[in-house]
Amino acid sequence: MSDGGKRQGGRALPPPPRGPPPPPPSRPRLEPVDREKTCPLLLRVFTKTGGHHSMEDFAVRGKEPKDEVQIYTWKDATLRELTDLVIAISILIQALSLFSLQFFPLSASLTLCFPQVKEVAPPARRRNAKLSFAFVFPDKNGRFKVQEVGKTLSYGNGRLDDGKALAELGFEIGDYLDVAIL
Repeated sequence: MSDGGKRQGGRALPPPPRGPPPPPPSRPRLEPVDREKTCPLLLRVFTKTGGHHSMEDFAVRGKEPKDEVQIYTWKDATLRELTDLVIAISILIQALSLFSLQFFPLSASLTLCFPQVKEVAPPARRRNAKLSFAFVFPDKNGRFKVQEVGKTLSYGNGRLDDGKALAELGFEIGDYLDVAIL
């Protein structure tokens, strides 16, 4: 397009707009979900310290990353709610593993349900930890895509993307949530 303001094919470009730029489009108002009457959805959450999982980590169905937690939630759940839930689950798992080691041999169900979340717990609970959220979903060719959608701090300050809901961010039922603890 460096040939004198003409498009390919010889047509002239339209004149530049006059006046100030238009305001950014406002976010559509999200209708709140009646959580008493609406059935929650199952959300598969994968956590990793240091960065997001790669597309290759999700390439083979049934061989997803082992650091998975399954939670029930709604499409109007905010990233702040999910941050608090990830931290609460990590605290609970650490407490359960300490309890089971003191009183019982480590139960297989604890190991199978929450295999490596114990290693994730300390970084997620740091006061200055940043959590990055990404949706994992199949692209038009059937390969999984990891798309970052927002960031929060472990102990929220009402900034970043705390108030954004899954639905606002384009979440669709069946998507996975990948949480990088930075």
